[in-house]
Amino acid sequence: MATGSDFLLLDAADAPARGLADWLAARLRTALADGRLAPGERLPATRLLAAELGVSRGVVTEAYRRLAEEGHVTGRGRAGTVVVAVPARPGGAGSGGVGPGGVGPGGVRSGGAVVFPEVPGADVFDVLREAPARIDLSPGVPDLSAFPRAAWLRAERAVLAGLGAGDLGYGDPRGVPALRVAITRWLARTRGIVAEPGDVVVVTGVAQALALLAEVLRGDGFREIAVEDPGSLGVRQHLDHHGLATPPVPVDDLGLRVSELRADAVLVTPAHQFPTGVVLDAARRRELARWGGLVVEDDYDAEHRYDRPPVSAVRAALPDRVCYLGSVSKVLAPALRTGWMLVPERYREAAVAAKRFADLGSAALPQLVLAELMDSGELERHLRLLRRRHVRRRDAMTRAIAEHLPGARVHGVAAGLYLTVTFDGDVPDTALAAAALELGVKAQPLSWHAQRPTRPGLVLGYAANPATALAEGVAAIGKALRELG
Repeated sequence: MATGSDFLLLDAADAPARGLADWLAARLRTALADGRLAPGERLPATRLLAAELGVSRGVVTEAYRRLAEEGHVTGRGRAGTVVVAVPARPGGAGSGGVGPGGVGPGGVRSGGAVVFPEVPGADVFDVLREAPARIDLSPGVPDLSAFPRAAWLRAERAVLAGLGAGDLGYGDPRGVPALRVAITRWLARTRGIVAEPGDVVVVTGVAQALALLAEVLRGDGFREIAVEDPGSLGVRQHLDHHGLATPPVPVDDLGLRVSELRADAVLVTPAHQFPTGVVLDAARRRELARWGGLVVEDDYDAEHRYDRPPVSAVRAALPDRVCYLGSVSKVLAPALRTGWMLVPERYREAAVAAKRFADLGSAALPQLVLAELMDSGELERHLRLLRRRHVRRRDAMTRAIAEHLPGARVHGVAAGLYLTVTFDGDVPDTALAAAALELGVKAQPLSWHAQRPTRPGLVLGYAANPATALAEGVAAIGKALRELG
């Protein structure tokens, strides 16, 4: 006869006669929230825990399944069921004390820092990442659980088998030749760009590309680069940090208002404008070509396209005027820190020199593995899998928005990894994001990404969460909005 389990001191005698799975799932959630179960810990095997508790194995399996759907645990084959995320912990009590995620005088706080200030500081994304949440709807992250581990390992073995001793030394700061060739082929197939391997500089993501480009442009006399408004706060922060002012240019339903450009350079996201999701209109593209200044094209997630025809990169039509930036962060994983930059010929030597003195070149082995994935077709197969999964999750989020946020306007559904929703009324979106975080849901306020006044809204990533978590997260946002209203 079972007497209970040493694991969390569980005793099925404490459970109601019916609802054993509900009881067990609730006990596990409590242990996750209060820190008794931490990320990386392995749960007992279902058969073992069921025997210890004197319940059917189906009870334990169902409880684990619910936690997996909520994003707290994941099954890892022979490694068992492992904790991957914990719910937000409640705020502390006392005279003004605030715990992680709690509300204090300055809004929601995490580790002593305000998570949703009206004016975001340089560390705002670091603070937001560290804030605990049960459901993370931050934009710009693909389904990292779908990372093609088996294909990566096969490619890595193939690369290592053919690697000579000389390949392990210092190399070309532009990147290994094999990857630069593979990138030109990839861009020709998917973005309509015709380029030579010598045009490509491999970088550690778009962030480094912006840093190198800022150095090059400052050396050529540039003091500012216009940006879309609304547009990526992160991009703006990088350019500001590296000495370039970022005057705003409005965006409407046709994309950037080129007629309002007053700078000599502009950064655009023409294939899928962040955060509105609009595509730069053909007439606006022609207007941009006639404008005559330098264009920086951030092609950050053009591969993720669902309900509309493809559009070519601006670089394809204006190679002498466009600095083109791309990466695999949205296709594979941000942790790979691998991207590329194509610059007009007049800036190429300076860009290579900036890369050389930054780090002597990116790590060679990941470059060679990525080249193998591109050349073998594995990357395209992975992208097709992601598109199918992302469409299902996007549809789940739009259904949840229709149900729980009936007055919201939805933007950018045809492509990308996120949706933007805007609201009528005067509720500050920073307050809404803070209230949602109190309910365990993390999202970014639209106002963070705007330099001029804009309608309140949220930018909601859907790619990294299962449908059940998306529905629950949007429901929590709806509840927060009603409470604030």
